[in-house]
Amino acid sequence: MRAGLASLLLLALLPAQAHADDEACKRHISVVGRAAETRAPDFAEVVVGIEARGASPAAALDAASKAVAGISAQARALGVPPADIGTAAVSLQAGSRTVTRPGGAVTEEPDGYRAGNAVTVRLADMDRLGDLLRQALESGANRIDGVSFGLRDPDKAEAALQVAAARDARTRAEALAEALGAKLGPVCVLTTTGGAVPPPPVFGRALAAPMAAKGRRVPIEAGTIQLASEISATFAVAP
Repeated sequence: MRAGLASLLLLALLPAQAHADDEACKRHISVVGRAAETRAPDFAEVVVGIEARGASPAAALDAASKAVAGISAQARALGVPPADIGTAAVSLQAGSRTVTRPGGAVTEEPDGYRAGNAVTVRLADMDRLGDLLRQALESGANRIDGVSFGLRDPDKAEAALQVAAARDARTRAEALAEALGAKLGPVCVLTTTGGAVPPPPVFGRALAAPMAAKGRRVPIEAGTIQLASEISATFAVAP
């Protein structure tokens, strides 16, 4: 059984992209190192907006703009810096309504205008997210297009996981080499795969804003973010 395992792991040749000496890497072991971590997010991001109707394009757009200005003001009042508040979308289109005529004929008739305006707000103080949503509704918002959570420096978190995965790869390779009675040599090839797993949004599509009782904060739970990294490594081995 030991000889059979050796024939599978100690391959004959290494591809041309070997990082170590080609001769040393003719006999090698390939492994995959893994590392995973669960972290609490350090920011929440929400897209809040308004859909308004008006008899004219200006009336519809003004109504939507007024509500969004109120949402932005509420966010600033909660301590959100201007850099974390940005326009997500602005839309304006003619409205229509379906009319059924005598005899059963159905036609579309003009029905004013519809305007939309949405703003993206990022909060570091996630405990205030429920308050922001409640106050946004009171400012006139009638759309919540998504709530998500994340890390402000995901690259730093991923780099730390890659180091842990590399150490795991070496530990695995050392265990295999020892089991085969071989000596582990230098790294021949090192490849990073995988990475941080992005947290799913709380709402995956546009939803009507919840109409809670006046003054009641909207309950939001941040949960945790799952992070993972993999390192594929090939080490030279000597008898």
